[in-house]
Amino acid sequence: MDNDVSAGSGTTTIAGRLALGVTLLAFGLGYTDLIDGVTAADAVSIAHYVGGVALFVAGLFALRDRDAATGTAYTVLGAFWFTWAVSAGTQVSDNAAGLFLLLFALVALSLTLAGGDQLGQGTYGLFCAGLVLMAVARFADSDGLTKVGGWFAVVAGAVAWYAATAALAHWPTALPGRAAGRRGVTATG
Repeated sequence: MDNDVSAGSGTTTIAGRLALGVTLLAFGLGYTDLIDGVTAADAVSIAHYVGGVALFVAGLFALRDRDAATGTAYTVLGAFWFTWAVSAGTQVSDNAAGLFLLLFALVALSLTLAGGDQLGQGTYGLFCAGLVLMAVARFADSDGLTKVGGWFAVVAGAVAWYAATAALAHWPTALPGRAAGRRGVTATG
């Protein structure tokens, strides 16, 4: 692995990834039922302040620094977490909740396809998969799919946390690349 590859540019990216990682871990663990007595409702304060407010502010700083990709990602995800937190406990239909999750899954898909480093794409891709699973779970009233979606959020949070920690600790952040060409093919004359 290459130790010289940055996990993000500057403290804004690192702070945002830490905020996203902590929020995803709390949110996901709340849906997995891994820890007895811990539910998604217990993640509301973290989602509100860390995922919502702190991530949104990190996005504004990134936009100020002309980092459109990071700024867009963090402000939109900050809006997602803030909205999720303030609407927690509100009576809405399962279809409305599923639609909310599905719409933000599309946002996460856009962030995944936008490019960037492998850890960022991995975080957004895993989060997208988790949101899709949770949306389908709301449409189908499936607790099992909700738990699986929670696990995707946990793994996404771990990847975001690793990306931020790797940037601070100068750990590897890129998977080794493959050499150009195809393996096992030899030229004949």
